[in-house]
Amino acid sequence: MSEENKSIHEFDFKLICEYFSSVERQGPGSPEVTLKALSFIDNLTGESHIADIGCGTGGQTMVLAEHAPGHITGIDLFADFIDIFNANSRKRNLQDRVRGIVGSMEHLTFQKEELDLIWSEGAIYNIGFERGISEWRKFLKPGGYLAVSEASWFTRRRPVEIERYWQDAYPEIDIISHKVGQMEKAGYIPTATFVEPENCWTEHFYAPQVSAQEKFLKKHAGNKTAEELVENERHEARLYEIYKEFYGYVFYIGKKI
Repeated sequence: MSEENKSIHEFDFKLICEYFSSVERQGPGSPEVTLKALSFIDNLTGESHIADIGCGTGGQTMVLAEHAPGHITGIDLFADFIDIFNANSRKRNLQDRVRGIVGSMEHLTFQKEELDLIWSEGAIYNIGFERGISEWRKFLKPGGYLAVSEASWFTRRRPVEIERYWQDAYPEIDIISHKVGQMEKAGYIPTATFVEPENCWTEHFYAPQVSAQEKFLKKHAGNKTAEELVENERHEARLYEIYKEFYGYVFYIGKKI
């Protein structure tokens, strides 16, 4: 495998964490998309319990909290992300109902049927879409919702270069209809599915990284791993510009039967 085709998982976790701590979002998305997904959720009250799994620094969580009632628990593996998450919560005076905890999406500590809503933007790939929606279901109350965004193919055929890139980075990437079928199989009624617009990648994910990359490289001058990490992100951005009509993030929203 060439250096430019490295998966993000092959880099040092501390470097990844430092790099992505400097940007508001750790994956494609936007406030508008978060609110659009939220518009399909109709069961929330002030007593609701929401979990944002793989919350990162909480860019999307704070949008969610400012427009939805209930208590939100953000969970992420990286303590540095959670520190920023909780600082963001305090900054917005949301700390009474929004808190971040360090934890693994593979070993969630919620009680059975405790949650009204499970949210996860651009993070379920860490456990795998099919496994995540299946294993997390037990934490939802009957009639509770799951809302996740996931890398998906838009077409059944695509150019070899982008096919190879994604098969290496995330072999579980699939077409939208197959993902919806997996939701049905796992015991959800698919209530909404929509493709995130291009600006979720360009404006909200890649553009903020440009200045962050310069600072990161300056700080880690001569560090080959840091240089490779930045080049990996730049390569991903270039591929998106070329092949964006073939793939993107899709929001999948389902109701537990």
